[in-house]
Amino acid sequence: MIVLFDYSREPRSDIAFVDMKSFYASCECIALGLDPLKTSLCVMSRVENAAGLILAATPLFKKNFGSQNVGRSYNLPFDVHTRKFNYAAARKQGLPITADYVRFIEDAAQKTLLVPPRMNYYIQKNMEIQKIFQDFAAPDDIFPYSIDEGFLDLTSSINYFIPDQTLDRRTKLDLLAARIQQAIWKKTGIYASIGLSNANPLLAKLALDIEAKHTKKMRVNWSYENVPSKVWTIPEITDFWGIGHRTATRLKKLGIHSIYDLAHFNPDILKKEMGVMGLQLWFHAHGIDESNVHKPYQVKSHGLGNSQILPRDYRQQAEIELVFREMAEQVAIRLRRSGKKCQRVSIYARYSKQERLPSIHTQRKIDPTNNSDQLTQIVVQLFRSKYQGGAIRQIGVFYSDFVDQSYGLISLFDDPLQVQKAEDLQLTIDHIRDHFGFASLLKGSALLDSSRVIARSKLTGGHSAGGLEGLS
Repeated sequence: MIVLFDYSREPRSDIAFVDMKSFYASCECIALGLDPLKTSLCVMSRVENAAGLILAATPLFKKNFGSQNVGRSYNLPFDVHTRKFNYAAARKQGLPITADYVRFIEDAAQKTLLVPPRMNYYIQKNMEIQKIFQDFAAPDDIFPYSIDEGFLDLTSSINYFIPDQTLDRRTKLDLLAARIQQAIWKKTGIYASIGLSNANPLLAKLALDIEAKHTKKMRVNWSYENVPSKVWTIPEITDFWGIGHRTATRLKKLGIHSIYDLAHFNPDILKKEMGVMGLQLWFHAHGIDESNVHKPYQVKSHGLGNSQILPRDYRQQAEIELVFREMAEQVAIRLRRSGKKCQRVSIYARYSKQERLPSIHTQRKIDPTNNSDQLTQIVVQLFRSKYQGGAIRQIGVFYSDFVDQSYGLISLFDDPLQVQKAEDLQLTIDHIRDHFGFASLLKGSALLDSSRVIARSKLTGGHSAGGLEGLS
């Protein structure tokens, strides 16, 4: 294997990438006084629904039922209501339908807990873990990656906690990581997997995803010296950080079928065919990463929007339009909070599986606005222009092409006084909702059975109504 880089000249940091094992499910186990590694438990949104969404599961649940996070209850080998064997799902997945297997699944199902998500509780637990991180690293050396993952740059603190000068930094990092795991478990009861690197964040993340989660001590170190033996031998190209199925398809068209192929491909051709992203992937395949936990990459915001899966098939056009109206208003509030107006409105609607119809995608270029009524009207018009009947199960609303809120166009047919009154009324409503909660001012339609605005206003973060942070 030919190594093209002199890694002695590359920057080195002592990085730990910490992941809470089955975080949501572990939190629920701890709340019940149960061991997350010995309990079969699944966090399922809309447990009462046949299409319940699996958000998280303990390792034992995954082992028993072959389930991964983010799936549907109807794909499980048992019925979530009766706990009886699901023959249809088993046949579809090619599972063995033997008396012993059926008995095993039904016995395991009887011992399995299905619980609804509690996002506020998980956020509280996350805050506890963040405090533990601060026992080992300065706040500026901690970069939360998600609610259950985060980078710690231990370069500055490693010698403080492990002062033994006879030990190399690789050994010191492993010992310190073990202390972090122990501290998290003692204070929260949650097990943590840790990817380590004496090189950079990329290799720490790869160490976690590819190997650490599957080892007994749940921590592994990948550094520059491990690139040929670890990075280049990653089994699936889509297992690599930053390569999804679409990117993998583009790479395969170039004859790149593995990370080894990627690392030994001509970087000039990659840049020509895939731009800067292709060149970055080439460097990453060599373990080279210029990211910094102190200066995390901030993704440019290209738009605001949200989608939701409806709790049932919506067959009446009036019902579907009601939810579209609610989402249009909710995303409009986010638009105003960001101090922007949009110039493009897009909508999405996916039909029920039984309909076997292609999804609806349509958009429209508009004059700059963040007015709820205007945006709601446009969203409904877009839906009506494409909808020709049928049951809808998922919808989305998206605003893009932003300009500053101060920018405005008033036509000859607009009454400036009426425009100003409408804006003042809108700001007043926003102020009341900010102070007393989103549900303090709602339209009468919110009381209809088909409305989703009250239910979604009670959720948290990305699960909230239209993705609105702090709605309640």
